[in-house]
Amino acid sequence: MNILIIGGTRYFGIPMTEKLIDSGHDVTIATRGLTADRYGDKVSRIVFDHSDERSIRAAAGGRRYDIIIDKIAYSSNDVKRILDNVSCGKYILMSSSAVYDNIRRNTPEEAFDPTAHSLEWCERQDHDYGEVKRQAECALVRNYPEQDFIAVRYPVVIGENDYTGRLRFYVEKILSGGSMYIDDMDSRISFIYEKEAGEFLAYIAESSFSGAVNACSEGDISVAEIIAYIEERTGRKAVLSEAGEPAPYNGYPKQATLDTSRARSSGFMFSDVREYFRRTIDHYIEELK
Repeated sequence: MNILIIGGTRYFGIPMTEKLIDSGHDVTIATRGLTADRYGDKVSRIVFDHSDERSIRAAAGGRRYDIIIDKIAYSSNDVKRILDNVSCGKYILMSSSAVYDNIRRNTPEEAFDPTAHSLEWCERQDHDYGEVKRQAECALVRNYPEQDFIAVRYPVVIGENDYTGRLRFYVEKILSGGSMYIDDMDSRISFIYEKEAGEFLAYIAESSFSGAVNACSEGDISVAEIIAYIEERTGRKAVLSEAGEPAPYNGYPKQATLDTSRARSSGFMFSDVREYFRRTIDHYIEELK
């Protein structure tokens, strides 16, 4: 298939792109041209700015792809700028579990229905992360009703190459003795490993799947378990204080996990979260020693 990947040069975009290349697809990557990639002559390249419609039109206007995988779109306007100028058989939107403003244990896809949400044409800075992702899905299903699509809703993605530094924060604080504020040690959260996140996107692109889909590893982890494992591995105690620096996983309810029945029905097998969680923490500990 002829596949356009918007944002495939870092983090879980790399294993996704490599998987599609290895499967024999004709891959084109679209970037702003600021980051070197590792794919050599295995891909074609175009350069545009996702936030600039003229840039998109000049680089890719009028082209058609079997699949567009858009890892960069945040807002309704981001989706509109692409689909108004580039056509495709299937559009895969990198969405998020943040679309669920009432996330709970085993939250199903039906907990957010973009057809029932009020559409607003907006940019990513206009609302919080959850709302702009909701607006991206709204734009897709309401403004392009004939477009075949998949909206992939990931929770927190973790891994050795995580540029957000969220999990690394806990390791750094415990190793340095710095204080942190954790609002709920018992929050249980779904995660997905970076390599698996990329491989699932490649897998679902090759499938006949359509619509919204949750994807995460089997099982969940509590903040207390994160702290306990780091303390065990480092021999140091976490310094917890209401005056400490707020921790990245604050704000989650008691249960913030996803139902992945739909994803698993496609045949994809997710790994157990503990297979890579400890390995990722061990990697950060070694890096920071």
